[in-house]
Amino acid sequence: MIEARRLLIAPIFSVFSFLLLVAGPGAALAQTETAQIPKNSLPKPYGSGWECKTRFRKNNGACIAVKVPAHAYPTQTSYGRGWACDWGYRANSETCVLLRVPPNAYLRSHGDGWDCVRGHRRVGDGCVAVVVPANAYLRAYGDSWACNRGYRKSDEACIAIKVPANAYPTNASHGSGWRCDRGYREDNGACLAINVPKLAYLVESSYGTGWKCERGYRANGKNCIPVKVPQNAHLSYAGDDWVCNRPYRKKLKTCALP
Repeated sequence: MIEARRLLIAPIFSVFSFLLLVAGPGAALAQTETAQIPKNSLPKPYGSGWECKTRFRKNNGACIAVKVPAHAYPTQTSYGRGWACDWGYRANSETCVLLRVPPNAYLRSHGDGWDCVRGHRRVGDGCVAVVVPANAYLRAYGDSWACNRGYRKSDEACIAIKVPANAYPTNASHGSGWRCDRGYREDNGACLAINVPKLAYLVESSYGTGWKCERGYRANGKNCIPVKVPQNAHLSYAGDDWVCNRPYRKKLKTCALP
């Protein structure tokens, strides 16, 4: 009877041994990795390694409990502090301290800082009023001011810009504070008319003559004269000179074959 049982168990044991042999390295590695992960951790859902459970964080190969200070809440993450301060508080080392909001200020939307109300600017830990001088206005953000059109900043005041005839104020904080009207050019504090010759037109430029000849003409002193295009040539891209047709090449005032 005993011998019969031995004969029955032997094939079963052989099959079990074979299965362990086939899956042995992977199963053994998985068991080893599972055994090596620290307390309060879990194997990662993908790849290898482990990660701490919620409300625990890594520290020197272990998972330690997150200590949430007063006026804070757990962030449900295994990295960083593991907690964040309540609205209206800010982190200071391992604690949360109340934010002191000065007069004429308000808490930001995230509740971790403050900004001055419009018409005030930040100075140190407080908000001071922006003093807007005469002929000025608050800028869009409300923490500074700018001069009205026709005035320019001088220290903490706005002074009137002296605009000559045929000009307009630019309200710029540098330069003359004004610019000549179209068709005029600045000359020693005045705006003089630009004399545009026939077959020319005005150009928006603060240098040069202030005008340009029409296509097919070129400047000659204060006038525009026709561009004389020789045989086997055509007007250049700018239209104020000529270029030889291929395969001709320029030779003095003509186009010749190479």
